[in-house]
Amino acid sequence: MNFHPRVLEATSAPATVPFADKHGIPLAWLGGLPIAAIDRVESAQLMLNVAMERRGAGGPPPFITSANGQVLSMCARDSQVRSLFEAADLIHADGTPLVFASRLGSVRLPERVATTDLFHDVAQRAELVNATFYLFGATPQVIARAVENLGMKYPRLRICGYRSGYFTAEEEERVVAEINAAQPDILWVGMGAPAEQQFCLRNRANLTGVGLIKTSGGLFDFVSGRNSRAPAWMQALGLEWAYRMALEPRRLAYRYLTTNPHAAYLLLTSRERPALPNRP
Repeated sequence: MNFHPRVLEATSAPATVPFADKHGIPLAWLGGLPIAAIDRVESAQLMLNVAMERRGAGGPPPFITSANGQVLSMCARDSQVRSLFEAADLIHADGTPLVFASRLGSVRLPERVATTDLFHDVAQRAELVNATFYLFGATPQVIARAVENLGMKYPRLRICGYRSGYFTAEEEERVVAEINAAQPDILWVGMGAPAEQQFCLRNRANLTGVGLIKTSGGLFDFVSGRNSRAPAWMQALGLEWAYRMALEPRRLAYRYLTTNPHAAYLLLTSRERPALPNRP
């Protein structure tokens, strides 16, 4: 299988170099956030390369997250939420409208990198290199079913541990210790934004046994079969939100009807890197 050479090239850049620069990834500023101009194949191989190179290295792992219209709206309304995403090493475009909006700027996104698709890209490659996963999130029933389904779909995939995303503040230290003890190459954290970003940043310095962290939103609901994906044509047109809203109108209607117009405004008006504040 051939992969893009830009991702596969080794680099000796110092740790102080930003993650995107270190790996030669252009950034498109959309809705006020730096979005990685990278496709799914590149993303999957990059994640595995970085995770495998970090085996036994220790130190805080890289933290990769994703943004869609809802995230853009949340970040514009809440500076604390925005700081969570700005602290990520890389932000994927998990929304077709971001891809469309990038065509109006100087850096275009090659495609949507939805975590629900990217996970399978990474899993296929992980089987080939014996990489390990830890799945963290959802309810006990959903995460157990997700692991069961993955065992059937990817019989050579090494899942070194999993647990639900429900725990008390008193249990958090033990949860982190359990993840560290499993030493996963990739930790998938699916709690929804901004809870999953908060957990990752709160504990990244202590997750020294992890190769790389990827936030996952509702990934495990899809892998378990609890939720279904929108038809391909709706995904291509950026209408997956409408499909989800039709399935859960009471829970999602208000969210999408308020955040989508705001996100559209942000995508049309905020396509440049924010200016740095003046310093004395």
